[in-house]
Amino acid sequence: MGDAKSLAIHPASTTHSQLSTEEQVSAGVSPDFVRLSIGLEDIDDILWDLDQALQ
Repeated sequence: MGDAKSLAIHPASTTHSQLSTEEQVSAGVSPDFVRLSIGLEDIDDILWDLDQALQ
């Protein structure tokens, strides 16, 4: 995290993995939650990547 590139991360298994399930839910992190951090790439590239990932 903290980069100029776009990232998609799964907080439940990365940044919040040290928390219990109850603590994760309290923090707004559900098992199906994915965090998108948008970087400096061209918007068309970002949209293409997201489209490919969701297909």
